Amino acid sequence: MIDSTDSSRPKGADNKGEAGLEEARLRQQAIGVKLRHMFDEVVNEPVPDEFLDILKRADAKAADGAA
Repeated sequence: MIDSTDSSRPKGADNKGEAGLEEARLRQQAIGVKLRHMFDEVVNEPVPDEFLDILKRADAKAADGAA
């Protein structure tokens, strides 16, 4: 069987490094959850009426230009 421990490192160094990595992963996961939540809120917002009017006018111009 192969020993996966590195004897050149002081004992306990892996635990601190692993704890730091786990903390970083948890922090990144929390950031990802918040970003997804914010993105979902933005996606579910209604389109402003002014923007819909601009799109309708652009569609009408495109239809007039194509005919």
